[in-house]
Amino acid sequence: MELLTEYLRAEKQELMDNNIRLGAFGDVSRLPEHAQEALSEVSEETGELKGMRLNLALNYSGRQDILRAVLKIARAHSEGALDLSKLDEKVFSTYLDSFDQPDPDLLIRTSGEMRISNFLLWQIAYTEMHVTKVLWPDFREKHLHEAIADYQHRTRRFGRTS
Repeated sequence: MELLTEYLRAEKQELMDNNIRLGAFGDVSRLPEHAQEALSEVSEETGELKGMRLNLALNYSGRQDILRAVLKIARAHSEGALDLSKLDEKVFSTYLDSFDQPDPDLLIRTSGEMRISNFLLWQIAYTEMHVTKVLWPDFREKHLHEAIADYQHRTRRFGRTS
């Protein structure tokens, strides 16, 4: 986590210069205090930027994300802030870590693994997947271009049959 803290502070100005807002998914409350402080500092200082959003998955688990959402819903209901008869997929999504983000259109899975590895389980229901045997440390711009080209040849059906 020292590396995360160093990176956040070192890259803050570049994020700001490039209009990139920093966000995080996961239970960041369990990170070391110095990492939480650096994350909070950079997130606050880039919070109004609109160009792009860089999300870090820190101490993140898709199952835990869903469980946290259920617990928040239960708390909101017990406090009278949520009528469970109004609960649908859209309302449920507002309780997830990614509440203010669109669902991903494309998930690139490196290392040739054919699994999603507990990542954004709710959010990737209709996400297109591109699997490459290239390992993450070796993933380069040309591999990103290949994934995007593959994606561009897909027909998005969002669960419908053709």
